[in-house]
Amino acid sequence: MPLFFKSAAPRILFVGSEAAPFAKIGGLGEVMFSLPRALNKLGYDARIMIPRYAGIDLRKFNLEMELEGLHVPTDIEDPNQPENLICNVRKYTSGTLARSPATTYFLENFEYYEKRANVYGYNDDSVRWALLCRGVLEFLRRSKWVPDVIVSADWQIGILPNYLKTIYKEDQVLSKIATVFSIHNLFYQGLFDHHFVNEMDDDDGKSSVPSFFDPRLLKINGMRRGIMYADIINTVSPTYAREIMTKEYGELLDGLLRERRSRVYGVINGIDYEVFNPETNPHLAKSFDANSLKKRSANKLELQARFGLPKDEKAFVVSIVARLTEQKGLDLLLPVAEALLKETPMQLVVLGSGEAKYMSFFQDLEKKHPKRVAAHLSFDFDLPHLVYAGADVVLIPSRFEPSGLSQMEAMRYGCIPIARKTGGLADTVEDYDPQNKTGLGFVFNSFDSISLVVAMMRAYEIYRNPEVWQKIQQRAMNRDFSWKQSAADYGKLFETAKAIHGREVKE
Repeated sequence: MPLFFKSAAPRILFVGSEAAPFAKIGGLGEVMFSLPRALNKLGYDARIMIPRYAGIDLRKFNLEMELEGLHVPTDIEDPNQPENLICNVRKYTSGTLARSPATTYFLENFEYYEKRANVYGYNDDSVRWALLCRGVLEFLRRSKWVPDVIVSADWQIGILPNYLKTIYKEDQVLSKIATVFSIHNLFYQGLFDHHFVNEMDDDDGKSSVPSFFDPRLLKINGMRRGIMYADIINTVSPTYAREIMTKEYGELLDGLLRERRSRVYGVINGIDYEVFNPETNPHLAKSFDANSLKKRSANKLELQARFGLPKDEKAFVVSIVARLTEQKGLDLLLPVAEALLKETPMQLVVLGSGEAKYMSFFQDLEKKHPKRVAAHLSFDFDLPHLVYAGADVVLIPSRFEPSGLSQMEAMRYGCIPIARKTGGLADTVEDYDPQNKTGLGFVFNSFDSISLVVAMMRAYEIYRNPEVWQKIQQRAMNRDFSWKQSAADYGKLFETAKAIHGREVKE
């Protein structure tokens, strides 16, 4: 048990819209799976609560009834609308899964969850998230297990701390619970474009949360509410925690974040070392480790074959594994891609899907240079492992990057990042220093194409020196980006949240 515990390890409840393996759309689902597991290994009692969507099978996951007939208040005053929504709570504790998640609770409601196959994208999503926030709290009032800390994962759960500090502030059970609001990406704040309607949340978020059926609920900014009412605000990297307090990265909430700067922390995400393991991963052509990098070349040849590129062990293979969006900084590559292909013997492998602008660009580039460029423009769970194990570098020129996982996943396989110094990239990718022979990748600061080209040329020149390149690969592969360290840092954060909440309750 970690030495920083002064008493029994806290009980932690993570509340979110998704959690692997039950419902996973993006990185949030993976965090909701991996972080509670890592915390439990450190001695915590960390659990999860999400809705039970239509795709979550009762039999497959062996979900047992925990509480039936839970009445969740809607706060409506209209006699034609229901005063309560009737829910059930089910529970996963164990099953046939090879990698079992932490104990997970599921809020059931036929109308808002069980009839819905998708996690997001409904006109009444605001009601669905309000129901989850309120439903969690009503469940905990009746539960034998009560957490010390609730982690509200992103804007969907932002009004949970709001409910706790207002409606439930006198409740004997709930008033003792501390809250952590976790920001995964400040850009996403709700159903509307916050750049135009951020002011719609009445009284800067200080008004009461409307009833489930009040049209004003659509105007509530969950991100703002979470920041305002939580005991601690957490982001997914230390650098991003500082960046979001500036106008450039603050998405119109920088002023509020600066007001609460003493409560804002950043903890870098980890990656699952059981999944991203070059020694055991089944998706590779050949297994390897940091001491057997010569075996890695078999994966380069397999990658080239899979993408229809000429097989060449000495080719400088540049990869992009990402959502093809403006955030990922791909606009920097567009004006210089042709020149890079002409001036270097690089091969470019692109894996991802996204905005039409970028997908069309890579399709056209592939047609012009069929022996140099190959693009797989659709989502794939398994292929990234082979790309990282076979490519020499991964290109991550992000405009902003709250945490980023691809740089850590790539380094696990000896694929060296070329990354812009922002957010989680700044915290994980140490720039190569030829004098001191240190560093894990090639970093550039300015968001411009020339800086990107310089970083790529630096990487290519060092790649031509196999002995030096191998040392960089070994350092990258040996760096610990596992969830163990992240979980320990989160543990300290939870202790801080408990202490702050305790002081405020006494006051």
